[in-house]
Amino acid sequence: MHNEVSPGDQRSAKRILLGDPLPTDKLEGQLLSKRLALPIFASDALSSVAYAPQELLMILMIGGLAFLSLAPWIAACVVILLLVVMLSYRQLIKAYPSGGGDYEVARKNLGETAGLTVAAALLVDYALTVAVSIASGVDNIISALPFLNEWRVELAIAFVIILVAVNLRGVSESSKLFALPTYIFAGSVFLMIVVGFVRMVLGDAPVAESANYTVHGESLTQAAMVLLILRAFASGCSALTGVEAISNGVQAFRLPKIQNAQKTLVAMGGIAIVLFAGLTALALTTGVHYAEKPCDLQGFADCASTPQRSLIAQVASATFGDGSFLFFLVQAATALVLLLAANTAFNGFPMLGSVLARDGYAPKALNTRGDRLIYSNGVIILGLVAIGILLVFQANLTQLIQLYVIGVFLSFTLGQFGMVKHWRRVRRENKSAPGSMSGLLINGLGATLTLVVLLIVTVTKFTHGAWVVFVIMPILGLLMAGVHRYYRDVAQEIQVDPDIRFGSDGDLAVVLVGRLDKPTLKALDYARAAKHDRLIALHASIDPERSKQLKAEWEALDLGIEISCIPSPYRDVAIPVSKFIKRDRVENGPAVVTVYMPTYIVGHWWERLLHNHRSRQIQQRLLLVHGVTVSLVPWLLDSSEMIYGRRSRPLPGDARRGLPQRPAPMRPAGARVSNGAMRLPEGAVKPPQEPGADTIANTVVPEPEDK
Repeated sequence: MHNEVSPGDQRSAKRILLGDPLPTDKLEGQLLSKRLALPIFASDALSSVAYAPQELLMILMIGGLAFLSLAPWIAACVVILLLVVMLSYRQLIKAYPSGGGDYEVARKNLGETAGLTVAAALLVDYALTVAVSIASGVDNIISALPFLNEWRVELAIAFVIILVAVNLRGVSESSKLFALPTYIFAGSVFLMIVVGFVRMVLGDAPVAESANYTVHGESLTQAAMVLLILRAFASGCSALTGVEAISNGVQAFRLPKIQNAQKTLVAMGGIAIVLFAGLTALALTTGVHYAEKPCDLQGFADCASTPQRSLIAQVASATFGDGSFLFFLVQAATALVLLLAANTAFNGFPMLGSVLARDGYAPKALNTRGDRLIYSNGVIILGLVAIGILLVFQANLTQLIQLYVIGVFLSFTLGQFGMVKHWRRVRRENKSAPGSMSGLLINGLGATLTLVVLLIVTVTKFTHGAWVVFVIMPILGLLMAGVHRYYRDVAQEIQVDPDIRFGSDGDLAVVLVGRLDKPTLKALDYARAAKHDRLIALHASIDPERSKQLKAEWEALDLGIEISCIPSPYRDVAIPVSKFIKRDRVENGPAVVTVYMPTYIVGHWWERLLHNHRSRQIQQRLLLVHGVTVSLVPWLLDSSEMIYGRRSRPLPGDARRGLPQRPAPMRPAGARVSNGAMRLPEGAVKPPQEPGADTIANTVVPEPEDK
């Protein structure tokens, strides 16, 4: 009773949202050119200029307006650090282009513990990237449309869901969708910087709406002043987030992968430096005053009820005019690029997850490409984690930013020290190896600077919430080590060894019969077609009266196989069946036992709640019985046509006879069943198969002569 597969007339909701499946040979078409890779991988680093200057100035404002004079020097240090890190990662891409990034470098050069530390740090950082980017994007939307403040968390979660859905459509489609907003953001902010400085040169310097606000700075000791400056530098270093994304995604580039990845990294770093430095300078010249607590601003009348405008919104308003087209363009582009900056994580997280799964440190499901040739399980997991973070922190950017940067600078540091060891090993093998000396110097400088920044970030942000990251990372590392040990133990357990023995003797088929219906008869036909040595129809009797009626119906159909009933006093099916099989193996030898069970295929999600519960329980129990294989025989209900475009066909003869159930098979007089197959008396003619019948016919063979 095989069912032919025919295409459905209607597309499922999944296909409408995500698109049709792509064959593996289309993978090259899903790879990225430099033009499309830049917005995909650089959106995080480029968008950080929208909040990094704001966080830098906000921390300095704690000490009072006088501390803003230190902002240019702190920003210069951030720019130098960004330049060094960019050059360092350019070396890393060349040495380790497989896509593992800092994780692969640390694991191969510094050992398993360092590799898992980097992996845990990057996984945490990717999740925080989504949360921070979304929260910052919503913050900028609220700056332009304050009435949405009440829906901050709901908006953030909605944007995460949208990003998950878009990314599940595939890398190529998401890159095309996200390219334009990223380029518009970079262009509009650059235009704003140019216009702002041109107005300054012409004597019409723009003035921010908060320029006349004052702040009563806190009284600070000398040590507190140093910590405040270091904390401002640490907050400004959020501009470096996302630099590592390209090294983790080299395999997503088109050929030549290494050169394309390096050029994209240089372009990203150059644009980020120009935008960060220009926006910081313009914010200082326009007099933007941004406080952690809006009511600390003296002169902000409605601080309790009116949300404080973001730094970039104040600069755009001062430069282009409040309510102007260019103001809304900058705000819209900023909000979009901040929301899309999370897309960098949606590319990096699944890639890193696949590498970890390949190495045995994460579930193998993370290394499986979905219908659209992306690691869809990683995308979904990241989306769920990001939603959880946004709910816990209520999409509050100021709180989330305190958890940020720790993970990325930890991975920076270990990755750079791993590269130093790599170059030293290369030089030991060949001192004249091209690029080894320059690589050693660049990565050595990068390792030193990132280590210093990591210490600064840890000291200044630990008590402000960063301690949470230091709790989560070791837990993730231990989990990954546990997964690796588990896969290693399983591999040792299942590997072939000289002691393996094959001792099965015989072949038994057991068809479980709960009631007499078409799915049960289909399972019986499958068992007959397999031509087992022995075939048993087995019924576990829970209700004696019902079992008696079933046996009478079975005999009335004259199926050619007797049904065996076994008692089940405790109303369980699996235990009596497993005892029956064990007893049969003792009496008849260690046969291979195949248990046939019908199962329903449904079209609605709620139908899964109504069917197959007992069959799943029986299956799980029988799989624990030695020598037993469970074969599930599908029966497609009418509702399955919604998904598969077909339903189970009638049994042979039903349509012509108009019968709801299968009639007794045509069995010549004197025929008997041996081992599940009917045998005809000598000279008997085999009954003809009905034309077009979609079934496995009963096996009929001539009766042997008596000896």
